[in-house]
Amino acid sequence: MVSRDSDHPVQRERLRPQASYCYLLDADADLAQEFDLRMRVVARQVATVVVFEIPIGEHTPSAWLEPGMGGLGLLLLDGVVAVEVLVGDRTATELTGAGDLLQAPSAGGDELLAHHESWQVLVPARVAVLDAGFAERVRPWPQIALALLRRAGKRAEDLDVQRAIACQPRLEVRLALMLWHLAARWGKVELGGIRLSLPLTHRLLGQLVGAERPSVSHALSRLAEAELVSGRGDEWHLHGSLEHHLACFAERGHPVAPDTAAAVRATARA
Repeated sequence: MVSRDSDHPVQRERLRPQASYCYLLDADADLAQEFDLRMRVVARQVATVVVFEIPIGEHTPSAWLEPGMGGLGLLLLDGVVAVEVLVGDRTATELTGAGDLLQAPSAGGDELLAHHESWQVLVPARVAVLDAGFAERVRPWPQIALALLRRAGKRAEDLDVQRAIACQPRLEVRLALMLWHLAARWGKVELGGIRLSLPLTHRLLGQLVGAERPSVSHALSRLAEAELVSGRGDEWHLHGSLEHHLACFAERGHPVAPDTAAAVRATARA
């Protein structure tokens, strides 16, 4: 039996679960969209991957990224991982989920500005190791690499939207737009709006939009009073539609820039 010491993040990494194996095209069928049936059957047999499960909690990325060094990295199959980057005393966060490719930092990074990266697993994650051996095995099927490249581009696009949201001067506007941005991927339609079932603490929301936790708490209270956003912990509710929220902000003298509004609308329709 594992002792309670295994609950510590460092201990969890030392006691990493034993690897399992799977056919990647079974675990992520979208990677085979451009294959006909015959090509898929052949590619499926060689596109095998090692799979690890990562439990909820804080983790050091290098401990998990090491197996994918020299290859394409780690492909998230399930779960939600908050990628946190610390510069000085400020942390910026990006939420990643199924289909995202996680890679080790580039060796030629900015050596003048020190930073530290950590992972906060919010929902238990399952990752496929796309190592050098995998890259060699699937080389006859460039469609797989191209699909992964498109996903990397989509992730960069989502980060651009997040940056634009974080530039909004009013914090309640930033929070509402960020929740709509996240709801496009993880939200579920419910009566009267959208339900977002993610464990988003006020601290984490602050790291997503560039604000301190106390300010986030006050801004969320204002959004609740306006009957736009409610909830806490791992259950959030966006009342009405995105258009309704934008109209309410405009009425209060806080219009959202057209380009930013269009970008959020685009992600909400994706």
